[in-house]
Amino acid sequence: MKLIIQIPCYNEEETLEQAFRDLPRKIPGIDVIEYLIINDGSQDHTVQKARELGFHHIVSFKQNKGLAKGFMAGLDACLHLGADIIVNTDADNQYCGEDIGKLVTPILEEKADIVIGERPIDQTAHFSWKKKKFQHLGSWVVRVASGTDIPDAPSGFRAYSREAALRMNVINEYTYTLETIIQAGHNKIAMTSVPIRTNAETRPSRLFSSMWRYIKRSAMVITRAFVMYKPLKFFSMVGGLLFLSGAVLGIRFLIFMAMGDGDGHVQSLILTAILIMMGFQSISIGLLGDTIAANRKLLEDMQYRIRKMECQKQEKSGS
Repeated sequence: MKLIIQIPCYNEEETLEQAFRDLPRKIPGIDVIEYLIINDGSQDHTVQKARELGFHHIVSFKQNKGLAKGFMAGLDACLHLGADIIVNTDADNQYCGEDIGKLVTPILEEKADIVIGERPIDQTAHFSWKKKKFQHLGSWVVRVASGTDIPDAPSGFRAYSREAALRMNVINEYTYTLETIIQAGHNKIAMTSVPIRTNAETRPSRLFSSMWRYIKRSAMVITRAFVMYKPLKFFSMVGGLLFLSGAVLGIRFLIFMAMGDGDGHVQSLILTAILIMMGFQSISIGLLGDTIAANRKLLEDMQYRIRKMECQKQEKSGS
């Protein structure tokens, strides 16, 4: 059983050693543990530091491509290197490396294919009251959108089985954390969470440079992922709301007309027609989106098979 721990890095020269020293060297049930960094266009000596520390593998971008692109590049590299389990953690040592054993246990016991570390958000001292509330709110929205019960959706401390990693596909360029949960929920991938510990803050979060900017971008990621995987449900809700609004206005107009006062409310009749038409159009878009989503599912299955064959071919050639 081979575990590869991947760490996305962007200018992490100062904190990388601390994170590396905290990583486990032995875990019951794991035969081989290797370490990999994804250098996301760092402008400091992150790569040199990683080599000095003894990282086994380095994936390097010439310019910064963002957390989501780095995460997917890491998954792809780990799969081609023969990983049975892939753990993703942060270079700022936010997560406690000793908890990686807890993280991989449900996968080793074949109870889950994705395991997400649940941080003690309410007990984390460097999280502001506002940040804690938005973390809980965001996780609740992701649970609704994905149909899962993951309590800490933004957590980047997570483990993937080989099978789950082969099926991952992140479209947005901001963060992988939210979209992958919605995708896993849609694809019925077995997923669970385990409580973990966090370390003291070593640097400010780069995703939280602005609270409102983070909320806006996260909301866009969640909405886009939900529309992409469940278009009929989304547009049916929008269309139903528009249709219902139009019907209420139409009934109101009929009441006024029955009272002999219909001439003064023609605007309501026009708005009724517009809203009902928009409702039908939204539902029609949902039906079209559902067809596209079905085709997307076929393409994802093809991508999964191609990835699997490529990895098997590379493992045979390397053995």
